[in-house]
Amino acid sequence: AAAERPESAAARPRAGRGLPPRGAMSRKTALLDVLSEVKTRVQDKLGIVDFPMPQFIIIGSQSVGKSRLIESLAGEQFNFISGTLGSRRPTILEFRNVESAKESKWYVLDEATNQWQQRPTSEVMKVVGDAHNMLGMDVSEHPVKVRIESSMCVDMQIVDLPGYRSYASNEEGRILAKKIETLNGRFLYDQRNTVICVEEAGDAANLSSLRRVSEADPDYKRTLLVRNKLDKYYNDLDPNNVNKWLEGFGDLPKELKKFALTLPHWAEGMPAPRPLSQLRDEMSKADLNKFASLGTSRSHLDMVGFNNFARYMEKRTERMFVEAIGPVLAKLRELESAMSERESQLQDELEQSDPTQILATVRACGASFANCLTYVMEGVIRSNIARCTLGDELRKFHTYHQKAVSSRVVDQLPSKDFGSLEDYIDFLEKEMQVPACNVPINGGAQYKRLMFEVETFLRFSDIQESVKKKSVLQAFGVSMGSVTWADVIVKLLNHDAHLPLQHHLAYVGERVKWFFMQQKEPILQFMQSLKGSADEKVFSVLYTKHAKLIEDNPTIKKMVFETYDNVVERQLQHFLNLFKNTLQATFSNPWVFLRKTTARLDIESDAPIALPALEETKARIPEEVKSRSGMERVVAKLLSEIPMEPHKINEAVDDVQVLVLKVYSHIRSQVCDQVELFCESFFKLPLLRRLEEDMNKIELSDVDLEGYKARRTKLEKDAKANAYGLMEVRDCLRILSNFQVKAMAERHWCRQLYVAAAIKHMVGAEVVGATTERRTSGAEPPGDFGSACVQRLAPPGATWSSAAP
Repeated sequence: AAAERPESAAARPRAGRGLPPRGAMSRKTALLDVLSEVKTRVQDKLGIVDFPMPQFIIIGSQSVGKSRLIESLAGEQFNFISGTLGSRRPTILEFRNVESAKESKWYVLDEATNQWQQRPTSEVMKVVGDAHNMLGMDVSEHPVKVRIESSMCVDMQIVDLPGYRSYASNEEGRILAKKIETLNGRFLYDQRNTVICVEEAGDAANLSSLRRVSEADPDYKRTLLVRNKLDKYYNDLDPNNVNKWLEGFGDLPKELKKFALTLPHWAEGMPAPRPLSQLRDEMSKADLNKFASLGTSRSHLDMVGFNNFARYMEKRTERMFVEAIGPVLAKLRELESAMSERESQLQDELEQSDPTQILATVRACGASFANCLTYVMEGVIRSNIARCTLGDELRKFHTYHQKAVSSRVVDQLPSKDFGSLEDYIDFLEKEMQVPACNVPINGGAQYKRLMFEVETFLRFSDIQESVKKKSVLQAFGVSMGSVTWADVIVKLLNHDAHLPLQHHLAYVGERVKWFFMQQKEPILQFMQSLKGSADEKVFSVLYTKHAKLIEDNPTIKKMVFETYDNVVERQLQHFLNLFKNTLQATFSNPWVFLRKTTARLDIESDAPIALPALEETKARIPEEVKSRSGMERVVAKLLSEIPMEPHKINEAVDDVQVLVLKVYSHIRSQVCDQVELFCESFFKLPLLRRLEEDMNKIELSDVDLEGYKARRTKLEKDAKANAYGLMEVRDCLRILSNFQVKAMAERHWCRQLYVAAAIKHMVGAEVVGATTERRTSGAEPPGDFGSACVQRLAPPGATWSSAAP
């Protein structure tokens, strides 16, 4: 605020020689000032890079006259002290025509305060030169910004880019040339930029800079070609070829806007003989006279000389910026909406992070997170995080277990028959044909597929070693008659038969645990996706609010996720312990577990599946009750057939081994058939029911409190920055909206004056004067001026149409 501000647009009188009249110039200058202020406050100060602000960029090779063209636009001679390497960063120059200015004023934008600082011309040149020289053999996208106010400059804003290097004597120079090409390319491909390509007049087929431009703008919709040093080719022109020469003899595209001109020049090492603005006008006039004397057509003559180029540039500038008002206003409104929403979110989070509410906030977020696990398990179509095929899921699980530090030993493959994980995946896909094997899914659908895979894995559990003779004798005890063969089989099953099942069940538990640990991000995405969705009103409004807090607050996210993982780990322990107790009870008395059922599902694969009829069920139940002891009778028969004689011990061992395998196989089948029920009962349902309870028991440690304090400090800074940005955006909206309204009013008043002048010619000055006087005094209400004038002369009942000729 302490900096000297450039002269306001309101104080600027009519433009200088060769430029538009006062009204047009003042309106255009005001427009440029408004949009320049908006750009400075929003794009530069707030760092918003995708702002729809148009601008001109100047490119060209070294020594083609690029700098002299910029001097001509400024109306005075200057030289940025950039050393022998030339410019290496963009230089943004804002030219403002102020006819009342007796001398030019130069400004540099202060990076620290974002304010224009007026400085002597020589100091500005040094500041710009230092900004280039500090880069050494490197380049930068960060621009240096200069503003010039003068009665001799053109109203426009341009970006001067580093010149292309056509030759480099060493490797460092070649690297620098490549960096400059990359830097310029980023500006060329930006659709907001209109390119002024400067080339030396001559052979139109060999324009190197234009070739680079054509790659970014193949239709030349935003390209202007300026062919400099026109006077060097005067002698090559005659009345027969002058028009064709201006068109490039067919080597230049017809849709490309082209200008040919001579810029001020004088003997090297000598001072300029006259002021640059005077030399500029003289050489422009010489170009026009020369081409007019050669009989150049009127349309082609508009392509010659600096003054024609300057007039076109001012019209193009005004048109570009008028067209930009709409997109700029739309972007400002979009920014205002986003910043207002952000302000509300920051305020909510600041309230939630109040020291007296911290613990309650964390627990509430955790409770919402726990509740949403149920919805994710029920299936969410729009959830797309952590989706994976069965193959990818198994690969990730095995990678996780190889890196995890755990005392729990888990079999990586269901059987030694599989040489690698890929063999097992191939078996699941081709042999077992697991449903949705190659479909990326998550949530409840992934859990159902997981149950199919772990059941397959569990069915591969088997007794690794055959029953040995000494094991049978050891189980029988001291006397052959003191223990039955049934007791021997129970002892053998209890000894080591249940261990393979326990090892495979550990894999089942780890797979289910890993699945639930992967659902944290899908749960969070589900909570966030409710905002604006069709089913938003079906769920609690707190879900979206708490999701935002979890996502933005690392402390809350860490505590909620850690509690979730701890609950899953605890549930795994319960699952394994319950299953271990179940297996021990089963193998300690396998005869009770052996039950036979008469239920069958003899249905063809293509036939529709339906529940059994009531009559069928009534008929099945009595038979099933009668056959409850069927398996026991089968086992009893097999036990009775085992020889008891000592000399038949080898035959007895074989019979015992067969019976042990049959009993084990039957128990394994029963467990595998019910593994999904066990997972539901021992893992999933207890997890869903107890997770919210554990979330409500979260306690904050001293480290967590310190993290909360740091987060609150950051929130306060973010809220302050957002409030400042919102104020800037609203100010820019107000400025631009007021300018738009004022411009529309001026255009409307101009149309009314035009109508009044036409009516004055038709109906007489007295009627127009009387209508104007009555409207000014308030005796006649406002309305269409032309209609009011004509109605004073028209007969009663007649109407006047503004659309009439």
